[in-house]
Amino acid sequence: FNNKVLLITGCMGIFGNAVLARFLQMEIKEIAFFRDEKKQEDLRTRLGNPRVKFFNGDVRHYDSVLPAMQGVDYVFHAAALKQVSSCEFFPLETVRTNNLGAENVMNAAMACGVKNLIVLS
Repeated sequence: FNNKVLLITGCMGIFGNAVLARFLQMEIKEIAFFRDEKKQEDLRTRLGNPRVKFFNGDVRHYDSVLPAMQGVDYVFHAAALKQVSSCEFFPLETVRTNNLGAENVMNAAMACGVKNLIVLS
């Protein structure tokens, strides 16, 4: 991953925080985070690291995913609704995020020539 650009969706969860800590120990060029404005601002303030870049958008909207993919080498797609109770109460939101969101991320990655896409469930 030396001198590579990474994009992490669903970045503020357990996986996103773990992968960020790991990759900041490497000689990566840049890590881009996608979504969750308040948590991103808290992280930006805490880290103060110019290699970490933030995008505010929604995987359910292709037009907000596509610009975030520009120049990215590797994508870790972890954005998903995972709490069963929330998914049961809001099944259409779950489909939009988990299915349409994954499709948007995959299509944008292909359109931008991303080298590798890791999709977590």
